[in-house]
Amino acid sequence: MDGNSTTAPFLRDAAATETNRGGERPSEPWKGELVKSIVYAGLDAIITSFSLISSISAGRLSSVDVLVLGFANLVADGISMGFGDYVSSNTERDVAVKERRVTEWEVTNRRRSQEQALLERYQDLGMNIDDATTVVNIFAKYEAIMVDEQMVQNGILSPEDGEKPWKKGLITFGAFIVFGSAPILAFIILIPFTHNDTHKFIGACILSALSLAALGAAKAKIAGQNYALSISGTLFNGALAGFAAYVIGWVLRDVAGLED
Repeated sequence: MDGNSTTAPFLRDAAATETNRGGERPSEPWKGELVKSIVYAGLDAIITSFSLISSISAGRLSSVDVLVLGFANLVADGISMGFGDYVSSNTERDVAVKERRVTEWEVTNRRRSQEQALLERYQDLGMNIDDATTVVNIFAKYEAIMVDEQMVQNGILSPEDGEKPWKKGLITFGAFIVFGSAPILAFIILIPFTHNDTHKFIGACILSALSLAALGAAKAKIAGQNYALSISGTLFNGALAGFAAYVIGWVLRDVAGLED
């Protein structure tokens, strides 16, 4: 008899009898660590660039100063962010590798204590003693699965899970450059139309707000959040940071008297 014959009918019957007792199935959020890198880097890039422009504009420096300092700061911060993401992701993977070696040793040499720890965890989750014992006894037959389960219970992903560290670093750098360019582009786009730096700063404010709103909408889509709340949150974050930078630039120039 086929080894799957005892389980296949059960699975078919279970699928046929499933009902939507909780209403319509919620939409799943987008998955992947790269999404987190894009959103985090994009939000940080827009706010960093806009804050820099705000402080420069408050100090009444020229558009050339904005472009030179803006792009120089953008590239430098992008490299720093990308490399930082790579290093942190690589460190997490190294920790996971070491933790797996420790867990493998524990499962091999202290199996009874590991089984007891799993048994207590399952009971804490609501299993009765008989069911928890059955599950642990099944896991105990397969050492690799036992190790994986212990890793999961300890909140540590397998070293093979997740994106490559170099890919996360590259995505972070790219997202930082793309999103961070939005506030600075206003000073380039408006060159044929006006030489007034105030008008260019207003254009930077508008482009920054649009970019933040788009990122807030993307964050809401990814996480399944309320669009209005997500967009409002990112706009408030950017406005607060830009206002703080503008005030500091104005205070240092006009109140403290730091001028050329």
